[in-house]
Amino acid sequence: MKILISGICGFVGSTLARELLAAGHTVAGFDNFIRPGSETNRAPLERLGATILTADLRDARAMDALPAADFVLDAAANPSVLAGIDGKTSSRELVDHNLTGTINLLEYCKTHRAGFILLSTSRVYSIPPLTRLPLVAQGDALGLPPGAADLPPGVSPAGLTESFPTQAPISLYGATKLASEAMALEYGETFGFPVFINRCGVLAGAGQFGRADQGIFAYWINAWLRKKPLKYLGFGGLGHQVRDCLHPRDLLPVLEKQFAAPPLPAADRLANFSGGAASAMSLRQLSDWCAQRFGPHGVVEDGTPRPFDIGWMVLDHAKATRLWDWHPATPTPAILAEIATHAEQHPGWLELSAPREK
Repeated sequence: MKILISGICGFVGSTLARELLAAGHTVAGFDNFIRPGSETNRAPLERLGATILTADLRDARAMDALPAADFVLDAAANPSVLAGIDGKTSSRELVDHNLTGTINLLEYCKTHRAGFILLSTSRVYSIPPLTRLPLVAQGDALGLPPGAADLPPGVSPAGLTESFPTQAPISLYGATKLASEAMALEYGETFGFPVFINRCGVLAGAGQFGRADQGIFAYWINAWLRKKPLKYLGFGGLGHQVRDCLHPRDLLPVLEKQFAAPPLPAADRLANFSGGAASAMSLRQLSDWCAQRFGPHGVVEDGTPRPFDIGWMVLDHAKATRLWDWHPATPTPAILAEIATHAEQHPGWLELSAPREK
């Protein structure tokens, strides 16, 4: 199978490229290399047999010139929920990258009759009902109390299902991903090529770039090891906010099934993929893990709220399990240990892969 990966030299793209090459697929991909650290993945992937091109998915002509493939795996995005309002990226840049870029890839798929897999995000789910959940602190982590009543549709202690509301507000970032999902499914129906939407929880692993919006687990561990300043932001400054955790290599089994899948109803082409409740961890719990591995480090408690912040975000992957017999394979402690080992072996990783000041 010939696979084309957008953002191939990012953390997720490069991880999946290595797994697909090891599974015997032919892999090509492109990257615009604007993210600090992405260049470090080019040569290792080329040594493994991947074809790496320099191109920007916002450039329609560049997309038209890409080599033919059987499937496109879209792993390129601006991943920050604060993009467009943080003073670093304009709203137009965000939309051009995350939505216009997706449409350019869909036009490529229409031309080459290629399948399309979008790696989407948990941030497509509506913020107001999430902030109204009756969360309580259970130890050092927020969660739903046992037997909680009057919950909105699509949520339980196991996490959010695909039926949870996606109405605005979901952030500009979330809106670009939700719109990309809709356009992808519409293109697939209109032009007759397979489309799958894989909504992912927090993806994490060794080699993730050194900024919080690229991956909070990797950033926190690297910063703790280097004794960099860290803050518990919002939620009383206690660090009780919770996220789930998934290694991107755990997506390989479902990707290979999707490559070979027969035509499916639209409802069966979208599912959550996450580590689920078993993988969920608060920042305070992550700090405890870091303290055991690296020794103590002070974290500033700052209860100042931030836009679009959510105290508990856990995805329920039951639908993916039912449709694809899929389960996350890498437990959170193993992911954290992998990140820590990489951090110890690459003492300049934060400086290499953090955003450069303009």
